[in-house]
Amino acid sequence: MNDTTGNIRIGHTRPLISPWILAEELPLKDEQAATIAGARRTIENILQGKDPRVLAIVGPCSVHDPAALLDFAAKFKDICQPLSDAIFPVLRVYFEKPRTVVGWKGLISDPDLDNSFHINKGLHLARKVLLDVAELGLPAATEFLDTTLGQYYAELISLGAIGARTVESQIHRELASGLSMPVGFKNGTNGDIGVAIDAIRSARHSHWFPSLTAEGTPAILQSTGNPHSYLILRGGGSSGPNYNAKDVHDAAMALAEHQLPASLIVDCSHGNSQKDPARQAQVMSSLCEQIEQGQRAIRGIMLESHLIAGSQKVVSGEDLVYGQSITDGCLSVEETTPLLQQLAAAVRKSG
Repeated sequence: MNDTTGNIRIGHTRPLISPWILAEELPLKDEQAATIAGARRTIENILQGKDPRVLAIVGPCSVHDPAALLDFAAKFKDICQPLSDAIFPVLRVYFEKPRTVVGWKGLISDPDLDNSFHINKGLHLARKVLLDVAELGLPAATEFLDTTLGQYYAELISLGAIGARTVESQIHRELASGLSMPVGFKNGTNGDIGVAIDAIRSARHSHWFPSLTAEGTPAILQSTGNPHSYLILRGGGSSGPNYNAKDVHDAAMALAEHQLPASLIVDCSHGNSQKDPARQAQVMSSLCEQIEQGQRAIRGIMLESHLIAGSQKVVSGEDLVYGQSITDGCLSVEETTPLLQQLAAAVRKSG
């Protein structure tokens, strides 16, 4: 290649481990695979309205400390056990962070939180934590941001998401069409649900697209289409929150107009909480009231929660508070408990 025109803005390159090698080093056990497959079927049934329960997708904004996440996961599982007749718990395990401009891009990109970008280390940590979550018996949800990284851990995910910044992206719609689990599409950052509905429709079709094989070889893949793709309401910069009864009704009607299941997931954080984690409780109260009044379109809720409430900044040379988010602020696990109990009570009343 003529080095006067090719890769002139690439400063360094590093070898990337192949998905196959990573899976050999950190294999999926049969029992873990059964947990994940069973959770996928349950999630599909809930989102289709065949199971009367509601999904509770709960966890930190992002994972930066796997040990703290697993501590949270154990507490979350214990909280949800007596509520299992009404809610189905799914642990939020987000490894990639989309940034508006720049910032920490998540555990996979920068596991040491110091801009060293040891991505191979991050992939090992991500796969290991997902195996540990499956060992606990919990299903995991994550957002797929980089379209090549799914090969490293997608078989460990029970519920996928495509975020507000990438919902209009063709390659993310193609990716979702080939993913093996249900996928939720968030409305756009401005609050537009139309782009998410378009994405759902697109992901249900077959696509040809370039990607990696499990061996790490570049290849052109053909998807068969994902029939389990759904709308996530997360509020927006222009629309404001969109969790109220009218917003939920209008979203359900918009889905039905396109012959899509009139079921959706509501994110209690982000635009719906207007970036104030405490307001997630207000969103939950509204959703519970709607469920009690017979609104069947609400098939899942998302909460950002961790061991310690709020968030913290990463400061070089200073220790981090264990179990506190380094991205968006979260509710504490103690603050989350009554919200999940409230949700379960609402589902029971609606039945």
